[in-house]
Amino acid sequence: MAERRLNLSVDTKLRVSSVLNGDGKQFGKKFLLDGREDTCWNSDQGSPQFIEIKLDNPVSVRALRIMFQGGFAVIVVTFTWIVNTGKNCILEGKANDADGFEELGRFYPDDINDVQEFRDINHSNRIASVLRIVFPESTDFFGRITVYTLDIIVASE
Repeated sequence: MAERRLNLSVDTKLRVSSVLNGDGKQFGKKFLLDGREDTCWNSDQGSPQFIEIKLDNPVSVRALRIMFQGGFAVIVVTFTWIVNTGKNCILEGKANDADGFEELGRFYPDDINDVQEFRDINHSNRIASVLRIVFPESTDFFGRITVYTLDIIVASE
């Protein structure tokens, strides 16, 4: 099946759980969309943290590409439609008319400063119009998450 990279700056509305010290000018969600490796979204301390992506059109996610800052990464990532807790990160999804999120799959990032690609995380090939990446726990002592780049690969129509 053909795939394409989702244009997050055009096709989506973005929401995050928190921003470090409330400083959106320096660490805000907009830096997830700029495609640069020298800017980042940095959460405030505490767990869980999340990135929520509302899409203009429903998609079937095929892969995620994420670049964390080493020391501020996550222990596990889960691709889900329902919020889970524990030592994992969760990517959630739901349809526009759905009440809650449902889990689609899990993946386990390394605590490194490099782009990591996670394929085949949507095992059921579910279609979602809202995605949420949940970070229940961080490798940072204070629970902060730092993400430099985020790409979502979806099935082409």
